[in-house]
Amino acid sequence: MTRPLLLRFVSILGASTSFYLLLSVVPGYAASGGGGGGRAGLATGTLMLATVVGEFATPALVNRYGYRVVLAFGLGLLGAPAPALVFSRGLWCVVAVCVLRGLGFAFTVVAGGALTASLIPAERRGEGLALVGVVGGVPSLVALPLGVWLAAHAGPGAVFGAAAVAALAALPAVPGLPERLRTSGRPVAMTEGLRRPELLRPAAVFTVTAVAAGIVVTFLPLAVSGPARGCVAVGLFVQPAAATLARWLAGRHADRRGPAALLLPGLLLSAAGTLLMALRGSPVAVIVAVVLFGTGFGIAQNATLTLMYARVPAAGYGTVSALWNCAYDAGMGAGAVAFGWLAAGTGYPWAFALTGVVMLGALAPVLTDRRTARASLPATTR
Repeated sequence: MTRPLLLRFVSILGASTSFYLLLSVVPGYAASGGGGGGRAGLATGTLMLATVVGEFATPALVNRYGYRVVLAFGLGLLGAPAPALVFSRGLWCVVAVCVLRGLGFAFTVVAGGALTASLIPAERRGEGLALVGVVGGVPSLVALPLGVWLAAHAGPGAVFGAAAVAALAALPAVPGLPERLRTSGRPVAMTEGLRRPELLRPAAVFTVTAVAAGIVVTFLPLAVSGPARGCVAVGLFVQPAAATLARWLAGRHADRRGPAALLLPGLLLSAAGTLLMALRGSPVAVIVAVVLFGTGFGIAQNATLTLMYARVPAAGYGTVSALWNCAYDAGMGAGAVAFGWLAAGTGYPWAFALTGVVMLGALAPVLTDRRTARASLPATTR
């Protein structure tokens, strides 16, 4: 818990709070301007697409301009455009703000993520990244419902202003962070990272669990039926709570025994939870399902990120952060879209069941990774 890491927590809280305050408000605001669900979907889709594009570009920007400049620019793009929505509900305005904020969020999570990894001692990286996950997860639990409540009681303009203040208020913490780090090794370009199997295997496993995460947060309220409908709110709270706790415990385990062995239980628990959601009419089954899924997802979050950082020199942390965050955002977005099409043809129970089974396809990169890692050990340590 050094001073730079505490200052980094300030920028994490500011960026995450700003992002989640508007995540559920802007789609509804866009739909109220006419066009209904199509405009709402376009707003979210534009935001996520811009985020993924920005994540791919960030490592090169960090190498050229340094951490502080890119992080400060990201906070500015998250905060400054938000009040513009007060003046227009027009589609062009909503899309433009979503593009700018998506790029800003990408800059903060990738540049900030690489910087954070550099500020944590290697021998405590698992637990340190888990703590960072807790700090970043709190705004999602608080700001997401707060934004909807504030829009209903004080109007959307109040939410837009709060989102701007949250991001811009974190800017004074940026000068206290390192501009560049003394790193060993050469930088790893995104194109090179995409060709390295030791990075792609854990990224692929995390993408699969992120696909399921996008399904859960989007469709659980719509899919649950009968007596279980009353436990939806509980389930949506329990799932991220279980993920946060599992991420912390996985981090402590990874520091002691390594993260590679956690990929398999993380995947299996996530798949089991998704499969069990097919029993959507049972309150007990729904709660058990979200606990299993949340636990597996938290384990996968920590294990994949810790493992990927361990496989590159410090100069490659920016690329790892970009790959991991792209897997997160693209997986969640693709999962929500694909599941909607699947459920329309099969119904929710079969869609959940098929998704859980398909997730087991990620066993191939998990087992390959274990064999490869084991083969690289000296014979006396296998």
